[in-house]
Amino acid sequence: MAENVIEFTDSNFNAEVIESEVPVLVDFWAVWCMPCKMVAPVVAEIAKDYSGKLKVGKLDVDGNPEVAQKYGIRSIPSLLIFKNGEVAQMLVGAVPKPQITAKVDAVIG
Repeated sequence: MAENVIEFTDSNFNAEVIESEVPVLVDFWAVWCMPCKMVAPVVAEIAKDYSGKLKVGKLDVDGNPEVAQKYGIRSIPSLLIFKNGEVAQMLVGAVPKPQITAKVDAVIG
C-alpha cells in the first residue's frame, strides 16, 4: 500500500472515516479485482496530491464485509468520498483520474 494510503477495516472505519475532520476518499476493492488494480496507482497519486486536505484509504471488501454491506457496495472498485461522516460523492468502476479529482474538488470546495 502506498505511504499516504490508509488501510480501512470494519473495526477502524468509524474512527478513521466517519469521525474524520477532513473529507475521506475510500477505495472499496478486492485482491482478485483487475479494475481495482488499475485504479490503485491513481488512488495513491490522489493521496499524495491532496495530502493534508483529504484522507485516502482502501477497504478490502472480502476481509471487511460489514462496511461494504452497510454502504451497499455491489460493484468494485467503488470510490466513496465522505464529508462530515456522510457519503458526499460516489464513483463506480475504473474511472480516470480527472473524473475522480473533479468529485474530490467538489467535496473539498
